[in-house]
Amino acid sequence: MFKDVSVVKKANIYFDGQVTSRTVIFAEGEKKTLGIMMPGEYEFGTEARELMEILSGELEILLPGSAEWVVINGGEEFEVPASSKFKVNVKTITDYCCSYLS
Repeated sequence: MFKDVSVVKKANIYFDGQVTSRTVIFAEGEKKTLGIMMPGEYEFGTEARELMEILSGELEILLPGSAEWVVINGGEEFEVPASSKFKVNVKTITDYCCSYLS
């Protein structure tokens, strides 16, 4: 549960609606997105360092500089460096929370 937040009404929609999220802004300025990814393969770019918490679902990730896909299940998380790209192969509908880290 989050307290003292604002939610941006407009959805973030990627890959023809296969990935969607909403932006949550905290009183101190911290930003997170809450979203859903449908099964498929996607590549994302980052500006800030990100912490991806997988709330439910199953996916594989290919992080920058890695040659091996890693399986991530609901209840697990991973970090992505700033100014990079990473790939995901979503196996089941996946619910996530992305925190933007400084």
